[in-house]
Amino acid sequence: MSLDEILENFTYLDDWDDRYRYLIELGRTLEPLDEAAHNDVNKVRGCASQVWLETSVSRDPSEKPVLRFKGDSDAHIVRGLVALVLAIYSGHTADKILATDAQELFQSLGLSGHLTPQRSNGVRSMIERIKTDARMAAAHVS
Repeated sequence: MSLDEILENFTYLDDWDDRYRYLIELGRTLEPLDEAAHNDVNKVRGCASQVWLETSVSRDPSEKPVLRFKGDSDAHIVRGLVALVLAIYSGHTADKILATDAQELFQSLGLSGHLTPQRSNGVRSMIERIKTDARMAAAHVS
């Protein structure tokens, strides 16, 4: 699901229970992560729940690195947060990833104030991991 679709759907949900249910539904839309990808290399540190992010890098026509992510979590609500983070970042160039502030988006959706401190830390850890991968991909441009 595209980020625009997700944002539009959020505008129709006033009740926080509905928003949580929607996040859980988003998590169910994640492309399955191969069992082999549930490993220590892909594990995101700093999350209370277990979260895995798998990164692949390709090049766009101008040879800029484009990163795609797959993710998973052992917690339903966190899977939804993973889906939202991937909608923000996956399929974009390293430069765009580094310039995008997902925390600002989370605040505009009102999510920041409704997540537990542990979940907020987990989201920050996911975003930092994605940005680290983007910095590494950008550094390897020949």
